[in-house]
Amino acid sequence: MMRRWDLAEPRELMALAEGPGNREWRVETSDGPFLLRRFLRPARRELLFQLEVTAALAGTGLPVPDPVQARDGRRLIEVGQRRYALYPWIDGRHRDGLDLGVAECRELGALLGRLHAELDRLTPPVQQSLLAPATRVHDAVALADRLLPELRDRGDAAARAAERLGERRELLIRLADHQPPAAETATAGYVHGAFQARNLLYGQFTGGVVAVLDWEGLHVAPFAGELVRAATLLFAYGDERGFDLERAEAFVGGHASAFRLDAAQLQSAVHRLWWERLCDLRIPELSDPDRDDPELPRLALVDWWTANLDRTLEAFAAPYTPVVG
Repeated sequence: MMRRWDLAEPRELMALAEGPGNREWRVETSDGPFLLRRFLRPARRELLFQLEVTAALAGTGLPVPDPVQARDGRRLIEVGQRRYALYPWIDGRHRDGLDLGVAECRELGALLGRLHAELDRLTPPVQQSLLAPATRVHDAVALADRLLPELRDRGDAAARAAERLGERRELLIRLADHQPPAAETATAGYVHGAFQARNLLYGQFTGGVVAVLDWEGLHVAPFAGELVRAATLLFAYGDERGFDLERAEAFVGGHASAFRLDAAQLQSAVHRLWWERLCDLRIPELSDPDRDDPELPRLALVDWWTANLDRTLEAFAAPYTPVVG
């Protein structure tokens, strides 16, 4: 299969850790190392679009892995029912968002802004008024009522989970009037879908991002929604401290320097994501401690976010607020 590409004969093939959506190998050749990826999802048509988009983004100079073209010009190689792509190997390291300085947070936000700008330019136009429904408080409370009986007499962890779930149920009822509108529009386009620390590769000896990984989540969504979600994943402490608003504000400011959004849409995205987190009834006490879940910190964020919702709204709007005086 490797002969499909115009490369030297492979000398070694080393399997890497398996991801949820692919299998990967490091391929050693006299031309240097490469990454061979076998896709388990998505469908063929979506994969072809993804590879076309990432190649176009790489062509603009953005740090996006550029799939190597095979001898016949294809980027997606199919062997039987299996689909593969080959990429140049990129050396780098991961960094936690909370390890970044404020200036680095601004640079990272600008990178996401440039990605949004180029995605908006390079991909087919989409409907610019996208319906953004919100979870109904009645549905969340009804789910809590179904889950609570299941936690009875299941041990100490289940008892703690039931206590937490009961508190969340009462909070939902108390904050029912904060539910976002059932229908609202938001400017949308193709977004990365998983812009977070584990998908950002930094240079070994320099601070900049050398690769934005994992484009399997490429889909149409509100730009503001991806920006807010990325900030909460990057800068959440995972405990009662909530998340770092100074870093988040710098991140949003950097994004605004490359791709400006409406402040009202940003605040709406903050409100909606907070509400969705509030209605998310997964309980940390019942989570698998051996499972690496990058979104687990968001479960610990809800209480802090609820108490600091106004501060959070102000921080995300600050880069769009004119300075008076």
